[in-house]
Amino acid sequence: MFVYLIDNSPVKSLSLNIFDDYQGELKQLQIEPHLVSGHGNIGYGSAHNLILNDLKSDYHLMLNSDVVLDEQCLAQGIAYLNVNQTTAMASPLAHYEDGDKQYLCKRYPSVFTLFIRGFLPSRFQNALSNRLAHYEMHDLYAEDHGASRAEISIISGCFMLCRTAALVAINGFDEKYFLYFEDFDLSLRIQKEGNLAFVPGMKINHGGGNAAKKGTKHIWMFVCSGFRFFSCHGWQWFRY
Repeated sequence: MFVYLIDNSPVKSLSLNIFDDYQGELKQLQIEPHLVSGHGNIGYGSAHNLILNDLKSDYHLMLNSDVVLDEQCLAQGIAYLNVNQTTAMASPLAHYEDGDKQYLCKRYPSVFTLFIRGFLPSRFQNALSNRLAHYEMHDLYAEDHGASRAEISIISGCFMLCRTAALVAINGFDEKYFLYFEDFDLSLRIQKEGNLAFVPGMKINHGGGNAAKKGTKHIWMFVCSGFRFFSCHGWQWFRY
C-alpha cells in the first residue's frame, strides 16, 4: 500500500524522516510512504492530482493532515465498498476534537444557507437552525447504527474514501478551484461513476475550521470558489 504525503509549502520543509520511528510498523503493514514536494502551493485539488496517474490501487483515500482515524476506520470503509459495488465514494462519522459531532454529508446548498453558516453570528444561526440542520443532513446522522446513502449530494474533502477507478475516470479534482468547494464539485461529478455513502462504521476526529474565521484572504477565496461552483452546477439562492 502506498501513502503519499503532499507538501504544498513554498520550500521543501518535510522529509520522509518523519516516518523513522515507525519503520517496523510500516514494514509489517506493507506500507510504502512517498513524499511529493517542491511544487509550491498550487492548491488543494491540484496537489492531490499530482499522484493521480501513479495510482494502481482499488481504493484511494484523500485525507487532511488534521484528521485522526479510528483503528478500524479503513477496514470498515473498504469492507463497505467491497460489498456495495454501486458506491463510488464514502464519508465517515466525524467528531471535533472536543467530542461534538461534525456533519460531513451535505445536501446541495443555497447561497443564503452558506451565508448563514459562514458569516452570521451564532444568535442568528440559532434562529435559522432548522435550515442549517437540513443542509447538514442532521436527520441522516441521527441513525449512527447503519450506513445510508439516501439523498447525499456532497461529502467533505477532509476524508474521501473512493474507488480509484471512479476518481481517475473523472480526472480527479477540478484544478480551477484553488481552495474551497473543490470537494463539493468532485462529489457531484463522481456520482457519474456511482453514489455517495455515509458509513458510520468509519470513525474520525477532525480539527476543521470555518473559512470566515480565517481572515479576509480565505473569505475572498471562499467567495471566488463559491461563484465558480454555482456557475458550473446551478445557482440556488434561497432553497431550503
